[in-house]
Amino acid sequence: MELRHLRCFLAVAQELHFARAAEKLHIEQSPLSRAIKELEGELGVRLFDRNTRSTRLTRAGQVFMDHVPRVFAALTKARDSVRAVSAGFQGQLRIALSEGISQARLTALLSCCRVEEPDTEIRLYEGPLSQQIRGLEADLYDAGFSHSSEVGETLLAVSAWNDPMVVAVPSRHPLLAHKKLPLDEVLRYPLVLSDPEMCEGCSRQVARVLRSTDREPIVAEQVASQDLMVTLVAAGYGLGFSTEAHVSTCGHPEIVTRPLAGRTPVLTTYLIRRIGDPSETLQRFMKRALVAAPNRATDEALDTSPGSST
Repeated sequence: MELRHLRCFLAVAQELHFARAAEKLHIEQSPLSRAIKELEGELGVRLFDRNTRSTRLTRAGQVFMDHVPRVFAALTKARDSVRAVSAGFQGQLRIALSEGISQARLTALLSCCRVEEPDTEIRLYEGPLSQQIRGLEADLYDAGFSHSSEVGETLLAVSAWNDPMVVAVPSRHPLLAHKKLPLDEVLRYPLVLSDPEMCEGCSRQVARVLRSTDREPIVAEQVASQDLMVTLVAAGYGLGFSTEAHVSTCGHPEIVTRPLAGRTPVLTTYLIRRIGDPSETLQRFMKRALVAAPNRATDEALDTSPGSST
């Protein structure tokens, strides 16, 4: 089995179309078909069911597809590690990010790491929470940041920082007569909310705030990013929930923020890692990430016992 066989399999499995897969690989269709036959012959199974109308993975092909991307991820890890050593780095951390983590927080953390530990390379990987969880479980990432603490039994999620939640309002909106916005008043207007599939954690945290009143929200749009939320709010589609830091980073002149009346809700960012003893490099990174958190949270993050903190 050669890497070309795996590349061919991955392309066909992703496209489910031999002609498109061949075009993606910049090869003719006949050598692609030949490579798949060679791979099936070596494995002794059919990987694809193919007819004149469609191509689909067999059960064996689906199982194989669960493993092949990890092969390429491992090769990428090896390549990046070698390049890091060649560039003068003595260590490397792979950090996954999902759901629009605060740019201001992340900038401060990375700047601190560069100053205090310049010999450690930090590589960042963006993706949805489900990808982050799978990557952490498969040792493709060392740690991650997300707005969700629901990460399964093999991972540990600890509160890293809390940012006060605010309402993003168009600059000429009648609600701006209030310095603090009653939630019932906010819910009289359409909302631009985070997509619950693309932004699981953020969506859940905002939903908890909305459930504190009996009024049913009017959902105008569901978006996959805070940037798009800000754009739609500025365009008058509705109101949005975010943090002051994020809205300030966007710097949109047509957006004004207001806190909610009463007890201010927060958007919590969690640091996620595998249960067990972290490397010394990762321990130092976590201490920097949690420098603003209570001592209890820092202790829990470094603890090796099973469970998670919310």
